Amino acid sequence: MPRIPLEDNFTDVIGKAQRGHQLTDDALAQKAGIPLADVQAVKGGEIREPALRAIAKALNLGRDSLLAHARREWYPEQPIFPRGFVMFNTPHEDMTVNSYLVWDVKTRHAAAFDTGASAVSMLDTIAAENLKLRYIFLTHTHEDHVADLPRLAATGAEVWASELEPAPHPGAKTFQENAHFHLGEISIKTLLTWGHSPGQTSYYVTGLAWPLAIVGDSLFASSMGGGQVSYEAQLRNNKQKLFKLPLDTVFACGHGPLTTIKQEKKHNPFFAG
Repeated sequence: MPRIPLEDNFTDVIGKAQRGHQLTDDALAQKAGIPLADVQAVKGGEIREPALRAIAKALNLGRDSLLAHARREWYPEQPIFPRGFVMFNTPHEDMTVNSYLVWDVKTRHAAAFDTGASAVSMLDTIAAENLKLRYIFLTHTHEDHVADLPRLAATGAEVWASELEPAPHPGAKTFQENAHFHLGEISIKTLLTWGHSPGQTSYYVTGLAWPLAIVGDSLFASSMGGGQVSYEAQLRNNKQKLFKLPLDTVFACGHGPLTTIKQEKKHNPFFAG
């Protein structure tokens, strides 16, 4: 798979944080102690280091990590899963979206996480690996993540989503937080990480080469999902639930590349010190 770009640039990060704090440009300039023209220049893509650092402080973002993001100095090291895990990246309108397939190598039982814009490549992998698709788990129900649900559900797999954001599919089932599922030696636990959407769910998966959290749009490498329902809740849930997982946990995000907790604690402006 070609290298997947980061989902957000530094101006996206600033914009999400600014909207989350409900600050106008004037209010942000005043809080940062810089001229309005500097705020507008940075939001326009100019890298003015003193102004960028002041804006980061005002928005509770990591100053060094935001500057490094602006300078494009970092890209996450990609973890390797020798078996039992595949990532799919499909185009949807003006962006791309990720979906994932996890399976137990002994039983050949599998679970899909979201469908992406197209599930064709996922279905090809299921056939090539001689897998039985048991479950389709949705992180949330925004169109780009469920666009090919009818095709994937035609396999007969159970469709599951949070009770707070049921799947748009006949016969779909719902779960509460901390529900547990199993595929042979693979364990899957649901974590409610809402904020981007009402029932945004992350799935903590163990039994693979690395502990894995399939997080949907809860966060991205060097960014996080916009708080369309609640910025405060999304930030809090990420910190209290996702960043409390083991340090070597891999984040499989809804957009952009894979990353890890260890890398995000250092490089993500929302969570770096």
